[in-house]
Amino acid sequence: MTYPLSAAQRELQARTRAFVDDFLIPHEVHAELHDGEFPAGAEAAAQAEARRLGLAAMNMPQDLGGGGLSFVEQALVSEQIGRVTNGLGWVVTTPARCLAEVATPQQLATWVEPTIRGERHECYAITEEEAGSDVDAIRTTARRDGDDYVIDGEKWHVTSANQADYLIVQAKLADGPNAGAHALFYVERAAPGVRFVRTPAYTHTYAHHHPIVAFEGVRVPAANLVGEEGQGMAFTHDWFRYERLMIAARCCGAAERLIEEATAFAKARIAFGQPIFDNQSIQFMLADSLTELWAARLMVYRLAEAHDAREDVKILHAQCSMAKLYASEMANRVADRAVQIFGGRGYMRENVAERFFRELRVDRIWEGTSEIQRAIIAGQLAKRGQEPLVG
Repeated sequence: MTYPLSAAQRELQARTRAFVDDFLIPHEVHAELHDGEFPAGAEAAAQAEARRLGLAAMNMPQDLGGGGLSFVEQALVSEQIGRVTNGLGWVVTTPARCLAEVATPQQLATWVEPTIRGERHECYAITEEEAGSDVDAIRTTARRDGDDYVIDGEKWHVTSANQADYLIVQAKLADGPNAGAHALFYVERAAPGVRFVRTPAYTHTYAHHHPIVAFEGVRVPAANLVGEEGQGMAFTHDWFRYERLMIAARCCGAAERLIEEATAFAKARIAFGQPIFDNQSIQFMLADSLTELWAARLMVYRLAEAHDAREDVKILHAQCSMAKLYASEMANRVADRAVQIFGGRGYMRENVAERFFRELRVDRIWEGTSEIQRAIIAGQLAKRGQEPLVG
């Protein structure tokens, strides 16, 4: 049997799939050959359609103009978005909901609500050269100076910074009663002292770049503090849980697309007088891929339900690590098999398997490496035993 989804959820799934098929997938090869960019006018059309369908800012409250979708609904949307290469699916935006939950009226009006409407664009400056999965190792500091904070440091892999007009910056408090604790700040990209150091080239071909950004005596008003001093790490953990779940969902979508494309090719490709699908070696690769996809999808859907039911956040934290770990490694295995099935075609950039083979690799790294996920899972197993985690 298929997973028990409601009629409304099935309709959302089908609606998103049609959006992906009609507005995104047709532009993948163009994007691959043009630095990740849509053809002229196509991005605006996709953004408008995403907004019309209620997908834009799908995780944000409806009373602020967001989609207000449940976690299950967001997982269904993210899975379909995962079927697309070249980051084109990022037209479906998901600003961090925790920012809205603690925002002051000024922050809502200045940053949160315009971002939900698509009028402003954010990025997250968290990672540093010596602080990746170990976020507590960051060296960027925020020092209180009268009614302002002064931020100094350098951030790496600042995804989408080239398209953003403000940044959410994580820093350690340099002084005061919360010295050493973490805090998040809204920082305007145009603020004096914000400097793009360089933009490295990455394996994937995305229009969203990942520059290195320096903050040199950047002065921001105390009103730009997100929540309270010392809450920064809690907000980041909340964002990590959400992103790990949605990465897992997108990996399921990627695997589905790869299995679909590889199966169609194997049925049509004739070698030695018969379709290569008739070869047991090909059948086994596809069978393994399909089995692993089903397992990952069940994890994602059940975990999304657990979020909607507001189950124990500490258990959810471990289960998000499980889902991201399994789904990201599953998708990488499926991509490798798909390249093998396509043969020489699978090594061509115009081929979906080649693009996913490169793009899916980062899902085992960002928002915490596979090794970090295993450490989180093992730590929770030691503390709680297996029953709370897997039943």
